[in-house]
Amino acid sequence: MLTDETVLELRNKVRSRIDFSGELSDDSLLRIAEEIVFEWCECNPLTATDKVKLVRRLFHSFRGLDILQPLMEDASISEIMINHHAEIFVERKGRMTLLPVSFENRERLEDLIQTVVASVNRVVNESSPIVDARLKDGSRVHVVLPPVALKGPCMTIRKFPEQPLTMEQLVSIGSLTADAAAFLKDIIGAQYNIFISGGTGTGKTTFLNALSQFIPNDERIVTIEDSAELQIRTMPNLVSMETRNANTEGKGEITIRDLIRASLRMRPNRIIVGEVRGGEALDMLQALNTGHAGSMSTGHSNGAKDMMARLETMVLSAADLPVQVIRQQIASAIDIVIHLSRFRDRSRKVTEICEITGVEAGEVQLNPLFLFEEQGESDGQVLGGLKRTGNRLARTDKLALAGKSMSGGMAG
Repeated sequence: MLTDETVLELRNKVRSRIDFSGELSDDSLLRIAEEIVFEWCECNPLTATDKVKLVRRLFHSFRGLDILQPLMEDASISEIMINHHAEIFVERKGRMTLLPVSFENRERLEDLIQTVVASVNRVVNESSPIVDARLKDGSRVHVVLPPVALKGPCMTIRKFPEQPLTMEQLVSIGSLTADAAAFLKDIIGAQYNIFISGGTGTGKTTFLNALSQFIPNDERIVTIEDSAELQIRTMPNLVSMETRNANTEGKGEITIRDLIRASLRMRPNRIIVGEVRGGEALDMLQALNTGHAGSMSTGHSNGAKDMMARLETMVLSAADLPVQVIRQQIASAIDIVIHLSRFRDRSRKVTEICEITGVEAGEVQLNPLFLFEEQGESDGQVLGGLKRTGNRLARTDKLALAGKSMSGGMAG
């Protein structure tokens, strides 16, 4: 019976044979792990498949992510959720499952967390128990330690595919229609400012990656994120920046607000802010209002209209401005709002594409261009798609400047 205690014992045996005075190659470590496993199996027979799994687990406990490594290599898993060292959930195709695996003990999980966090020059400890980080493949990591996490160290890994989804693939899986994708391609080419809203896990970053593929490759792009996760690979002139936490002395913090201000001196054509959650919304709006047409950002909300209210609240947290001034800033900075939703069948779809037409009667006015129409269910799958509302695009000035005409008669 292969228990966690046995794995820990074998891992310690591997460690005892490693010469830490020199550099150990992967092949040498693998050979040591094989020797230990074969010796142990003389008294504890295992199948050939189980031997391979055990060798790989021992190897990954030193070189990879221990028991998480096979999960990272499983393309069907989109998220790994560790509630504590003995409770690991994964999400496959929108469904969560408790796995029959665990870390040997709490200390092993803590060691792994420190390794991951240190690899991106971040710090997490009792005095600073919450941190965002990333893995080498771009996967996003969120860590919460005790005393904030009551059950023990908690880590969530949001995996990203090796190849980001294209807009064509999103159309093929029903996230939006080809008609809506063609519209978005037109407005991105004409440098409309776009804001993507949606709840947690609705695919905002994935959609932002897909939209970026419509940006002409002769433009200079600056991306700004809390933890770098955008996968923009079609732009040769790209600068990617990431925030930095304060050090143990409380110094050296670099915020999204700092990076937005710095980006304005880099001569970008477009600025992409991965996500706004607070006062940086004011800087984002000001950047969009200072000639950086075609910029994009994302935020959490329950709908396009709700996103406007949330942006107001974010800006108010940074500056004591009259609400009317804030609404005017929003209306002049953002041209198009795209809202994503996650449905009961766990699919992710675009449910609203709205134009911001200005401020009337003190309120930001939304002009719905596409809305999702549900058409029932089939075999548990939600049917329906984005439909044109019949409303025309009111603000066509950028299209005219770009020498474009809107496909399908959308222009007013």
